[in-house]
Amino acid sequence: MGDNVASLAEPTGKRPKPISADLFERLLALGSVLLLGAVAVALFKGRAEWSAVPWQVWPHLATIVVALALTPVILLRRRGDHKHRWLGRIWAASMFLTALLSLNLKLIHPGNWSLIHILSIWTLIQVPLIWWSARTHRVTMHRRTVRGMITGALLIAGFFTFPFDRLLGHWLFG
Repeated sequence: MGDNVASLAEPTGKRPKPISADLFERLLALGSVLLLGAVAVALFKGRAEWSAVPWQVWPHLATIVVALALTPVILLRRRGDHKHRWLGRIWAASMFLTALLSLNLKLIHPGNWSLIHILSIWTLIQVPLIWWSARTHRVTMHRRTVRGMITGALLIAGFFTFPFDRLLGHWLFG
């Protein structure tokens, strides 16, 4: 096995070598930048309607912007150092809060639960697992879980905030 593979076994006490971003992680970083750009453009284009937006939407948008902005930074820079751990904590907290706040948004617009809300519940379960796997130096598990979270709860869920005349889609394409 190569240097980029770590074990899920109990940690040995020594820190694993930092892992550099692979092609998939570079694509995830690019997807995060593109989605952040789309959110920024949508927010700018929709500024005339900001006063009509329920207050609960703004903290949700703020936390997702933090997660989107930190994703490429965390994926593309050196891993395992003090800065990576702090940025990871902020990212994990923003993902957790985004998911929690999305459940509150459901109260504004009652109706059927969507895939995005299922992803929110999944995120509330996965974020503590991400934190635990990092704290216990289970690098492979941590990396796999983070990549899944970015793919599903950040990028796929983020993509689905634009079609179907949802707020950001209305602002971006309207």
